[in-house]
Amino acid sequence: MQRNIDVEATVVAKYGVVAPLLDERARRLWAAAESLAIGYGGDALVSAATGLSRVTIRHGRHEVTQGVEVTGRVRRAGAGRPGIEQTQPGVTAALDQLVEPLTRGDPTSPLRWTCKSRAKLAAALTKQGWPVSSTTVGHLLHTLGYSLQSVRKSREGTSHPDRNAQFAYINATAAAFLQRQQPVISVDTKKKELVGDFKNAGQEWQPTGAPERARVHDFPSDAVGKAIPYGVYDMARNEAWVSVGRDHDTPAFAVASIRQWWTMMGRPAYRQAEELLITADAGGSNGYRTRAWKTELQQLADDLRLRIRVCHFPPGTSKWNKIEHRLFCHITENWRGKPLRTFETIVDLIGNTRTAAGLRVKAKLDKRKYRTGRVVTQAEMSGLALHAHMFHGEWNYELRPRRS
Repeated sequence: MQRNIDVEATVVAKYGVVAPLLDERARRLWAAAESLAIGYGGDALVSAATGLSRVTIRHGRHEVTQGVEVTGRVRRAGAGRPGIEQTQPGVTAALDQLVEPLTRGDPTSPLRWTCKSRAKLAAALTKQGWPVSSTTVGHLLHTLGYSLQSVRKSREGTSHPDRNAQFAYINATAAAFLQRQQPVISVDTKKKELVGDFKNAGQEWQPTGAPERARVHDFPSDAVGKAIPYGVYDMARNEAWVSVGRDHDTPAFAVASIRQWWTMMGRPAYRQAEELLITADAGGSNGYRTRAWKTELQQLADDLRLRIRVCHFPPGTSKWNKIEHRLFCHITENWRGKPLRTFETIVDLIGNTRTAAGLRVKAKLDKRKYRTGRVVTQAEMSGLALHAHMFHGEWNYELRPRRS
């Protein structure tokens, strides 16, 4: 037993030196040579030391005993299965057309959902003349940006009869703005976080036996404060601005965050912009029933000289807002397992959020105070340059700059 341990340790040490220099074929032959040198039980020892499968090592031993051919190739000629698009050109587009009518939320989103199983989609494609397996359908769906999702708590009330029609309206409006190279942003407030020495869900790498220490109870009275991250996600550029408030989540705070985004990121990117599209939830500080939200946006339109169009998601569909899946989930992933001890920690963790798709985030602490309970009179509402659209004007409206 001790001999096996020593041999395995030796193989591990040697493999650590040569592994970075080996290609697939050389790695297989090296492992086979080590196995042959060890003798009985060599495959198991080398497999445990290198992580290579025993089948791979067995194939290598067969090559060594048959005589190693001197060649520059890593694999035999013709080895490797050709891609599905090589054997069946057009199958990816056929799947996309098959799935798109069944998507939930925004059909143009990089992250989409489908209500048909892989097996049913494979059967439908085969019936159309594209013989594929359910496994291949799964790979293609991931390539197209689809994701298998579990059931989530997303319904906040009864489903509105025009729910899907509003989704289609938002999609068409956003597509038109993007085609004209006008900015389209998704806005929302992320879950408020207690700031202090509290446990944060998730895990991160730490020395064994030395986890981060945090309080046993999450009492608000022990907190330094409460962080309110308000996000602005630019759909075209895959970048975002997050204002971390420390006072109240009010319409004034929401619009101030949008103003900060425009100043720091929007104006430099859209110098020729004449209008701005905002997609927002139905409730909260940017809700469609909130008068203060509209008066604050009117002031923003006046100051920026932009026509601001707003499209709200129907009640009970807040989880379909793109910012949830393109920004907030990545922020949560980035700070998992890390106690949010200070506001500066939160700002740094948000600002350093990155993804393989190129997401770029800027964050800043907003120390201003925002008054709650502001009452907007009917006279103030009448003075707004507010133009409701024909389709659900309460959800879809535009605020135009007033003459100065």
